[in-house]
Amino acid sequence: MKYDVILIRYGELSLKSSYVRKLFESTLIHNIKDALGQENITHRIAKERGRIFLTTEEITKSLSVLGRIFGIVSCSPAQQTTTDFDAISEHALGILQPLLIQQKSFALRVTRTGNHPFTSQEMAVHVGKYIVDATHAPVDLSHPDIELFIEIRQNTTFLFTEKHRGAGGLPLGTQGMILALIEEPSSLLAAWYLMRRGCTLYIAATKQMSNELINSFLSQWYAQAEIMNVDTHSKDYIENLSQIISKNDCEAIVTGYTLQDPTSVVSKMTQLKKQFDLPILTPLIAFEEKEIKYLSQIRGIDR
Repeated sequence: MKYDVILIRYGELSLKSSYVRKLFESTLIHNIKDALGQENITHRIAKERGRIFLTTEEITKSLSVLGRIFGIVSCSPAQQTTTDFDAISEHALGILQPLLIQQKSFALRVTRTGNHPFTSQEMAVHVGKYIVDATHAPVDLSHPDIELFIEIRQNTTFLFTEKHRGAGGLPLGTQGMILALIEEPSSLLAAWYLMRRGCTLYIAATKQMSNELINSFLSQWYAQAEIMNVDTHSKDYIENLSQIISKNDCEAIVTGYTLQDPTSVVSKMTQLKKQFDLPILTPLIAFEEKEIKYLSQIRGIDR
């Protein structure tokens, strides 16, 4: 199936004030361009409120990249046409006809943005009848085998059958600086949750951590972070962390601490709180080992 464009959706950004939303949209678009540039993907980007449109010849490769950019909720490869009833019907049939085999059922999900001389329901009825007449496929609005989404936005219509899930959250770089204390691979998972909230990282990695693993993780999520190696047993350990925090205006410290060993964790957290007047963030604190292992694997962290 030949696609013309990728529709990119974001979530929380649309709830912000006009000024903040524009700022966050600009950062998200910058992050998308930067990630696609790293992968040498030629592209063009346009946007409307609530949507970013990516035009490229490398649809499949672009979808893989977009799924690892924070702030993107989902994206769909789509065909685009006008808002003419017949044009939409022909595109819909072209998409569905190869898929409606062995008596598979279908449903149309039509939405509109803007002013049009027809309703979403009228469009759905017209296009649905056109497809049924051509394919004799059954319509099932509750549990269809195939869903075709028809998104009408002003003078352009987008048709698609897939919604690829994104990382969600806020665009990287829209929030403050966080010191990530990376003592083991699972600490990178804790850092991931702060990146997903738009935070920029400064990484303090202990000697047992491989910089190669850290850089591989950052590269996978199209993130950049300065890395400083620290020795937890050195008498200068706390001083080194203090200098990092002061120099980079860090607003919190994130760790990979969990309650697998409660006594040790409470002791470590107590020591950090005594030394630093900053929030100590522990996003993995209630996770079980098997959850951490699974999440680390799907986030590209080799444990």
